[in-house]
Amino acid sequence: MGYAFVNPPTTPHIISEKMRLGWADRRWVDLDEIAPVMARSVVAAEDANFCRHWGFDMRAIRAAIDDGGSRGASTLTQQVVKNVYLWHGRSWPRKALEATITPFVELVWTKRRIIEVYLNVAEFDEGVFGVEAAARHYFGVAPEKLTAVQAARLAALLPNPKERSASRPSPFVRKRAQSIMDGAATIRADGRAACFED
Repeated sequence: MGYAFVNPPTTPHIISEKMRLGWADRRWVDLDEIAPVMARSVVAAEDANFCRHWGFDMRAIRAAIDDGGSRGASTLTQQVVKNVYLWHGRSWPRKALEATITPFVELVWTKRRIIEVYLNVAEFDEGVFGVEAAARHYFGVAPEKLTAVQAARLAALLPNPKERSASRPSPFVRKRAQSIMDGAATIRADGRAACFED
């Protein structure tokens, strides 16, 4: 739980990708150095009720079950646990560990910290980890300079960044990014961004 205060130097997935590719691009940036719309975009894309749950979104889990398991129900907290502490891949042992660790992260970390760590360890392209590397890679800008459109396109890459591009968006990515932009504006207006914004 020390990563509540200390920045993770790397993650198991970054290490495995670095070994596979021979390189990995990632530089840590504090949340204050990231355009606020980027955090809102990721929440809108991945976990719209982030500020309202304790690590598990029961409504999303029920919807995923009703859908036959074809959609994901992982919260940002669960994704941080997977990215920082565990390995990638679908297996019951990993899901069990994720379910065990997630409540402790929610208990010890702030919501701002969860978003900050997520934005610094998420994969945005092959070998490109974290929003600082992604902003430079796709748009040639620092993360604090990301526009609403750019932030939405980055968020639209998740959770399949190797199959999508923010700089050359497919019609699917464009449509998803527009939906994310609308969602980011909505959660700002209705208070669902309050737990991670100053």
